Amino acid sequence: KMPELAPMPDKPTLVDFFNLRWAPANHVLQSATRALKTGMSEQTILACLLHDVVQNLIKVDHGWWGAQMIRPYVDEKIAWAIQYHQALRFYPDPAAGYEYPDLYVRIYGKDYEPQPHIKAAYEFARKHKWYFEARMITVNDLYAFDPNAKVKLDDFVDIIGRHFRQPEEGLGLDSSPSAHMWRTMMWPNR
Repeated sequence: KMPELAPMPDKPTLVDFFNLRWAPANHVLQSATRALKTGMSEQTILACLLHDVVQNLIKVDHGWWGAQMIRPYVDEKIAWAIQYHQALRFYPDPAAGYEYPDLYVRIYGKDYEPQPHIKAAYEFARKHKWYFEARMITVNDLYAFDPNAKVKLDDFVDIIGRHFRQPEEGLGLDSSPSAHMWRTMMWPNR
C-alpha cells in the first residue's frame, strides 16, 4: 500500500505540487538556484526548476514527458529546453562549460552510446536557435547533487508567477492536453 499523501487544494498550483508532491525537490531547486546565482534568464531558471519534475511519473525519456507536461503553461522556449536537455546531457560542450559527467561514466560505462533517438535529438538541438537554453539546463544540472545544499522554493515563487500560466481551475483540473499527467501526480494511488 502506498503511503498516505497530504490532500491537494481544490485548485492546485505549481507551488502546491512542489510542496505536497515533489518533496524533496532538492535537485531541481539546486539547479535553479545555481542558474539564478550565475545570472541566467528567468526562463532558463524556470526550465532548471522544472527540468526533472516529471521523474515522479517516469524516468525514461523524461525530457519529452516533462516538456509535454508543462508545455500548455510556459513559453515554448522553456518546454523546448526541457525536452532537449535529456539528449544534450550525453554530449559534452566545453565551450558552454559542460564536460561529460563522471557520474554518467559510472552509471552507463565509459563507452556508452546513447540510443539513436537521443543522438538524433542532440544533432537537431545542437543546430537550433534555442540550443543555449537547453544546454544551460545540463550545465546547471551537473552541479546540483549536493545532499547538504540548503535551497528553498520561496526564491522562485515570483519567477513562477511571471512565467508559469497557472490555470484558474487548478493544474490537472483544466482542459489542457497534459492535465491527466498532473492528475496522476495529484492522486497517484487512485
